[in-house]
Amino acid sequence: MTIIYAILIFCVLIFVHEFGHFIAAKACGVKVNEFSIGMGPAFFKRQRGETLYSLRILPIGGFCAMEGEDEDSEDERAFNNKPAWQRAIVLAAGAFMNLLTAVILMIIIAFWSGQATTVIDEVQTDSPAYEAGLQAGDEIVAVNGEKIDDWEEILSLIGAGEGAETDITVMRDGREATFSTQPEYNEEAGRAMVGISARVSHNLFTAIGDGVKNTGEMTVMMYDIIKQLITGQVSTQELSGPVGIVYMVNDTARAGVIYVVYLSALLSLNLAVMNMLPFPALDGGRLLFLLIRKITGKKVTDEMEGKIHFIGIVLLMALMVYVTWNDIVRFIVPLFS
Repeated sequence: MTIIYAILIFCVLIFVHEFGHFIAAKACGVKVNEFSIGMGPAFFKRQRGETLYSLRILPIGGFCAMEGEDEDSEDERAFNNKPAWQRAIVLAAGAFMNLLTAVILMIIIAFWSGQATTVIDEVQTDSPAYEAGLQAGDEIVAVNGEKIDDWEEILSLIGAGEGAETDITVMRDGREATFSTQPEYNEEAGRAMVGISARVSHNLFTAIGDGVKNTGEMTVMMYDIIKQLITGQVSTQELSGPVGIVYMVNDTARAGVIYVVYLSALLSLNLAVMNMLPFPALDGGRLLFLLIRKITGKKVTDEMEGKIHFIGIVLLMALMVYVTWNDIVRFIVPLFS
């Protein structure tokens, strides 16, 4: 079942990426010769108009083959004969679709999980909050006189008051009331607590904001990791390929469907970020060449760019072999030792 989950995630994310290129190419009037999901020999082909649609046996990639993408073409609808701004849109569309997918999935997660409000949902019996007189339904408005806006602020202020008297001001029946408590350290949580939990709200508009915000934070985190890889702060042995992803899918599937959705969002965003890196053969590398050729004119020919992208593909394949070997050593070899 794990392999099926992994294949489905791979196929969906690849389809989304290539479909982004496809719809952008069609919108810009670029001739698309073939739209394929998977790599290797095709087991399904169907010609529709000028485009051949195919499915291939290896669910590890896909492509949107456009006329004049990697070679000179005299066709007026060829990619190489389109204005630079249209080519840029087509190149960026795949990563944009993966980014959009990640945002949508993170919104679903945020709505599913709900958002903690500042209203107390439950007070644990014999806890500091219970002894102080706090009740379910109380809306916390301040801690130690400091106004709060969200539950995270409440946790932070209470967590900083271990062993010290902490005043919690709430709204109850339209009136403000202040209760004094003494937070106690909870080893399992790793912070001081008073024994209250938040009431959760499932609000679509709040979920949209949280989904966008969380996607942005994940994007920053990914670029930080890339920076650490370049500077050597993170070892390349930490990189994972398809084998490692299968193991991650297995672990997340055990935890529940929502964790599989989160992993899918993470992988989709990863695909968007990696494809926009300015490396030959990647969409970001092609965009970089588009800019260079716009500045230098015809000094960089289609043939020259094609050769550089081919070298990039070879290097990417070598990287794939390396990370796959790392995964085998890390996950499969221990099973036989």
